[in-house]
Amino acid sequence: MKTLHILLLVLSQAIIQNQSFADKILTANITHDQEVGTGGLPLTTSTGAPRPLSFGTATFNLNTAQTELSFTATIFNIDITGTQTADTFDNLVAAHIHVGAPPGTNAPVRWGFFGSPDNDINPDNLVVTPFASGVGGTFSSIWNLPEGNGGTTLTTNLPEILAGNSYINFHTVQFGGGEIRGQIQGVPDVASTAALLALALVVLIGLQWRERQMRVTAAQARS
Repeated sequence: MKTLHILLLVLSQAIIQNQSFADKILTANITHDQEVGTGGLPLTTSTGAPRPLSFGTATFNLNTAQTELSFTATIFNIDITGTQTADTFDNLVAAHIHVGAPPGTNAPVRWGFFGSPDNDINPDNLVVTPFASGVGGTFSSIWNLPEGNGGTTLTTNLPEILAGNSYINFHTVQFGGGEIRGQIQGVPDVASTAALLALALVVLIGLQWRERQMRVTAAQARS
């Protein structure tokens, strides 16, 4: 019992301390098969030869004030400079965040950060770092409050983003409508996880106390 009380105290302190870390973290696993309509089509060169499957990952951070959505995305087997491979079919032509659709359906572009449309302009925060060797690279930028495509802003798009109805995708010469896509999903924050664990401990303590009381009552009945 003493150990359980100590654990409960530690978790309670974790909840209090993590209230200051209120940024919302989101992630995306970016794959070819998530693209609607073209996800089952093979990736080829311009001559029809197979090429390596493209994929990537992305992490997003929505600040506490909900005025900035920063992200870092790393993609593989897409030529982001036009010189990483000899063929053109894997050349990157555009990259966007689309908002307003669950997995399996398409949504309009609401923030373009590479190619067209380019909404990363107020200010332009995009940093592209090609791999020193290999094909692909890393993208990082910030969707600032006033930015958005089609007359939208970060604020107007946030409800759908936080509901899981948005995705990031990268378009190539072969797949102009999008070669790889990743649905943007929220990650439980540390404080919420600690709260659930603390609740579980409270329940466990209650069950152990009830079991002990039942043993005491049974012993008294036998005597």
